[in-house]
Amino acid sequence: MWAFWWEPGRLVVHRTTIDLPSWPVGGSTRVAVIADLHVGSPRNGVDNLRRVVRRVNRLGPDLIFVAGDLVVDNVVGGTFVSPEVIADELAALAAPQGVFAVLGNHDRWLSADRVQAVLEGAGIVVVENRGVSVELARGSVWIAGASDYWTGHPDVQAALAGAAEDEPVILLTHNPDLFAEVPGRVSLTVAGHTHGGQVILPFVGRAITPSRFGERYAAGYVIEAGRQLFVTTGIGTSRLGVRFLVPPEIALLTLRHGELPADRAAPALPRGPTAADSTTP
Repeated sequence: MWAFWWEPGRLVVHRTTIDLPSWPVGGSTRVAVIADLHVGSPRNGVDNLRRVVRRVNRLGPDLIFVAGDLVVDNVVGGTFVSPEVIADELAALAAPQGVFAVLGNHDRWLSADRVQAVLEGAGIVVVENRGVSVELARGSVWIAGASDYWTGHPDVQAALAGAAEDEPVILLTHNPDLFAEVPGRVSLTVAGHTHGGQVILPFVGRAITPSRFGERYAAGYVIEAGRQLFVTTGIGTSRLGVRFLVPPEIALLTLRHGELPADRAAPALPRGPTAADSTTP
């Protein structure tokens, strides 16, 4: 009941503050991140997508990132929902500095051109192997995007082309495996794809993590060799409509100027609700 019915229908807001040496001094930026929407998976239809969009907007982010996998077509008990219907709902996302997206492997298996076209038609900026400069209150930031590591042809250098030498860079991509190849020039990489393993077995760990690095980039905030990564556990499900100890989440990142923290690995235990989190059944 918990894993197949209750938890897939939950929604957690997970808040993380990230210190970036390259970020403009004296200001902070709130970034809402959603990924792996997989609209049509069990307990995750269009009505739930509307709930996610409303919840993101109520958080009042400065920027919104959609880190791929809008669609799903291989989940037991699910129903295919077209990217056109999904994009119509995502068009309601609102952030003063813009809404940005990349495509995921499921989007590309369906049709990269089709999914990109409907996102752009909804007013969402798709940053596939390219970047744009965004003006913040105390300076600009380069929002870069790289194609999916498995099904696309990610080109980080193309995504960084045009960024000013002293401009902080956020790289949005779907699969966090790309992080191992991201240069130190990038201030922060943001990804999804893993679903946090979707299931965490007590005393065992994550049942399956779709990554060549295992749990190394499974979920949450990672610092490695002076480079920073955040991986959201996503909203929907694939293959089986089950989540256990990995609830659907909206990630709210607060980016601010600060010293680089020491290296830290992905959390080995589930990130359940804390006093700083909020949940909606």
